[in-house]
Amino acid sequence: MSVKKKPLVVVTRKLPDSIETRMRELFDATLNLDDTPMTPEQIADAVRTADVLVPTVTDMISEAILKDPDCKVRMIANFGNGVDNIDVTAAHARGITVTNTPKVLTEDTADMTMALILAVPRRLIEGSTILTEGKNWEGWSPTWMLGHRIGGKRLGIVGMGRIGQAVARRARAFGLQIHYHNRRPVAPRIAEELGATYWESLDQMLARMDIISVNCPHTPATYHLLSARRLKLIRKDAYIVNTARGGVIDEDTLIKLIEAGDIGGAGLDVYEHEPAVNPKLVRLAKAGKVTLLPHMGSATIEGRVEMGEKVIINIRTFLDNHKPPDRVLPSML
Repeated sequence: MSVKKKPLVVVTRKLPDSIETRMRELFDATLNLDDTPMTPEQIADAVRTADVLVPTVTDMISEAILKDPDCKVRMIANFGNGVDNIDVTAAHARGITVTNTPKVLTEDTADMTMALILAVPRRLIEGSTILTEGKNWEGWSPTWMLGHRIGGKRLGIVGMGRIGQAVARRARAFGLQIHYHNRRPVAPRIAEELGATYWESLDQMLARMDIISVNCPHTPATYHLLSARRLKLIRKDAYIVNTARGGVIDEDTLIKLIEAGDIGGAGLDVYEHEPAVNPKLVRLAKAGKVTLLPHMGSATIEGRVEMGEKVIINIRTFLDNHKPPDRVLPSML
């Protein structure tokens, strides 16, 4: 009696052990045990041999790779919520199913956003380095290391999806006034629950906020949504927090405005050219003007395991000839 051949699943990065073990049980899984990012050439080789590719946000699945006449892959099961690393239109044209892992990172990302909303005005990282980097601390002083109170301040949320709403719930508990810009207003019951004020004009909202939180997805429409022109509308004593994608903000202009004192500061977990971080941002961080984190907004054990479980469910559903629950279509972007 012949044994049915398992589909070949190529995983581009190291995943939680429990997820990798389950993948080995279910599929003929090729794992990346040392977590070295795959080169474009290695990804191109993978799509020529794999039935299913499991990439992450660091892997660019371009039109050129997908148009390879030897491309064999039938499904791209992205380990991540955003799919800006994948040319979804090219995949769809080739008949390749694309899925993602939505809804599992909302609370984790909102927690980190709130942490930055607190850290930047209160100068938490700057204060911590006084003790950890051997600097001289002479004790408490009534006028030293003064930050800004956040209670009563206006928070402008750019993108009021699941994460934006989760941020609003946290921020409201800290006494912030909730404002937001979105493609369309949220449902009245949600607006009432959050006490949220809708701004149809992003320009008008930016000019009036004390803290701005970027929580929108990265799409062609949101690339440099906070452009040089819009960044110049922001008040000199305001702060920007970004846990979405670096490309949403014109990073070079943001740096120039903070250097000139035309924006109060920033808390960034994502960068326009990551993993490269602009050296000027590092200098600003050392000067206490910005707080920088290494893209760890969703980095919880629970979140990563739930992402992996969603990947497995999507793959199994697809292989059973059903529509995966987290299918992504070009029309959805």
